[in-house]
Formats: sequence, structure tokens, C-alpha cells
Amino acid sequence: MNTQPALSKSLKVYQIVFLGLAWMTPMIFFTVYGVAYDAAGGQMVLAYLIAFLAIFFTAYSYSRMVKAYPIAGSAYTYTKKAIHPRLGFLVGWALLLDYIFSPIIAILTFGIFMHTEFPSIPVYVWVIVMNIILALVNIVGIKSVARISGISVVVQILFISLFCLFIIKDIATGQASSSTLFSLHPFLASDVPFTTIFSGAALICFCFLGFDAVTTMAEETIQPKKTIPKAIFLIVCIAAVMYIAISYFTQIAYPGFTFTNPDNAAYTLVKLVGGNLLSSLFITVLIIATFTQGVSSVTSVTRFLYALGRESVLPQKVFSYIHPTFKTPVVNILLVTAFSFLGMFIDLNTAVTFVSFGALTAFTFVNVSVIAHFYIKLKKRSFTETILYLIFPLIGAAFIGWLLTLLNKDTLLIGVAWLTVGFLYLFVKSRLSAPFVKRDHSKVTVPEK
Repeated sequence: MNTQPALSKSLKVYQIVFLGLAWMTPMIFFTVYGVAYDAAGGQMVLAYLIAFLAIFFTAYSYSRMVKAYPIAGSAYTYTKKAIHPRLGFLVGWALLLDYIFSPIIAILTFGIFMHTEFPSIPVYVWVIVMNIILALVNIVGIKSVARISGISVVVQILFISLFCLFIIKDIATGQASSSTLFSLHPFLASDVPFTTIFSGAALICFCFLGFDAVTTMAEETIQPKKTIPKAIFLIVCIAAVMYIAISYFTQIAYPGFTFTNPDNAAYTLVKLVGGNLLSSLFITVLIIATFTQGVSSVTSVTRFLYALGRESVLPQKVFSYIHPTFKTPVVNILLVTAFSFLGMFIDLNTAVTFVSFGALTAFTFVNVSVIAHFYIKLKKRSFTETILYLIFPLIGAAFIGWLLTLLNKDTLLIGVAWLTVGFLYLFVKSRLSAPFVKRDHSKVTVPEK
């Protein structure tokens, strides 16, 4: 009888949505505002619309694949099952960049803003404190994570709504550049080249990361074949509405907005919109948001490592261990916590670089996996099925693949280097077992008949 503890099925649609939005962190709009504004040439609305379209097709592909394989593992599992195990490993290796560096982004952001509020306490102290808290919350169990995520998401949405209301007030009272709430100007490229806007969209895709992470919790979800796809579309659409709304209002109200430092451009914008009161509230909400992003991202990466361990891609006894009381992958949580102490030594830019490459690579192959599984293997080729299982995922793969090529050269070089390491690991792993088989055969004496 198998007595191995299993992950506990307890999550519902609203909990999955809150976990995905918390991992995504709606306030990420403000965190990357200055960098994204520069990359898109100021055309934030168009850049977010393009990113949303690319992500929407990919979200559709995720919703199809989670129905086919409602188990932890995300893009790794889908590529492995639909195409080939070795390609699945390489996709999983790329995705590992996304997942394992995401907690570091949250921890670093938390440390930076806490240091801003309390300058006498160094950033590294907050990194240590944050790591310990994230570990404890995740060890206690997935329900506690979902509850914390729900509160954080509500607070973030309330702040974003308040921010937009302040801008609407400025427009209504004549304090903004525009005198009307309705304008087509944000949807027109003006004199900004489309290549610039698409480059901005490639970077902005980072703001949508989170919908994919919830697929790693399929084995802890009630009726995952129905719940996860529904949650995926809700997460993507809610995020798109928020991002595009903020971009639209800021673009029509303050078209001449300028800043000197992209890192704190959002703080300057918030202060312009709501003064010291709103800027103080902004810092508080952003700290809460980065904390819950860390909680959710640790949850996702530990479930992904659990899937790799269970498949023996990583040492099974270590990475597939589930604590008998807490029903959580405690060893994975502790390992991720230890790795996240790198937040004391690397910068935010480096962490974001790893995440962007890993996510876009994984997204591309999830789209391809839909074609391989449904259109090629299952031969679903009626007119409707051709649209659903060939055309849609093909558009998604082409769109995301193109955005991947628009990342800067340093990002692409780092990503290729990481994939090379993964390929070498796979090569050595396969060769280590093969020679032993040959040696054993050479030593065996065949008995006479």
C-alpha cells in the first residue's frame, strides 16, 4: 500500500484567481513604469494592448493543455507529453529561470522600498527577514497562501481604482491636459515607430506573468480541468483591464509627463496625481504587494520543482518529498529560500532578465504543444478544430516567439547560455547511465544451452 503523502486538493476558482493576480502583482505596472515607458516610446496603451493579444492566445493554449494534463509541471509537462521528453526538459529548464528568480524579484523590491521607508536598516536585512517569513507561510500550507493573496489583491485593486479616480477628478476640474475622458489619441502610434512599441510590448509581457504559474497548482485544485482554465482567462482579462485603464488615463491627462530616473518614475507620477498623501499610500500598498508576490512565487516554484522531482528529472527523494502534516513540499521551500538569499548580491535588472527569457520561451512551446497534442496526435482537424488547435496556437507561438527576439542582446545571450548548461546536464545525465549498461553486458557470461 502506498502511504506517500500527496498534495491537498482545496483550491477553488476565486482562490486560484487571487493567487495568480498576487503572483502577477497588479502594482507591477508602477514598478516597471519608467522602463516600460522608455521602451515603448511613451505609447503605453498600444504596448499593453499588443502584449495582451499575445498573452491571450497563449492563455488559451494553457487552458487547453491543463485540461489534457491536469498535473503540476506547467510548460515542462505539456512539452514533454505532447512533443518529446528531452525538449520538455529544456523548456522546463528555461522555465526554471522564470520561477526560481521570481521570488528574488519580489524580495529585492520589498527590500528596496522598506529601505526607502527605513533608511537606517540595510536592504540585505529586509532580504533575510522576507525570506524567513515567505518560508514559514508556505510551509504552513496553501490555504494560508490563498487567504493572504486575496487580501493583497483587493488592496492593490482599490489603490489602482483610487489612482484612476484622482486622474478623472483632474480631468473633470480642468487640472489635466485633456478636458474629456474619451480620446483616441492613446490608441494612435503618432510618430513612434511600431518596432519601438513592439519592443515595449515584449518587456511589458513581464507584467502578465502569473496566469501561467497557477497551472503548477493543478493537483491542489478542486476540479482542475474546469477551474484552472476559467481562472487563467479571468486573471489575464482582469490584469489587462487594469493596466490599459491606468495607461489610458495617464496618457490623456499628462501627455507631457517626464522623468529623470526610470526606477522611481512611478513615484513621481503618483505624486503628480495625488500629492504626498497618495504617494505615501502608494509606498505602503507596494510593500504589501511585493510581499504577497513573494509568497505566491515561492508557492509556484516549489510545486514546479516537485513536478521535476516526481519525474526523476531532479533527485526524486529530495524534490518530491511532501511533509506528512503540512502536505507541502517543505524541502523545496527550504531550498528556494536558501537560493533566494542571492537577493543580497544581485540587482533587480539581472533577475528580471532571467524571468523574461524563461517565460517567453516557455510560452512559445506551450502554444506549439497544443498543435502537437490536439492537431497532430489526436487528429482533431475539423474546420472548428483546425481554428482552435492549429490557427490560434500558431498565432500565439509566432507572436510570443517574435517578442522573444525583441529582447535585448544581453538577455538573449544569458538565456542561450542557460539553455546550453541545461543541454549539457541532459547530455551528461543520459551518458552516465548508458556506459553502465554496456559494462554490465560486457561482463555477463551467457550460459550454455
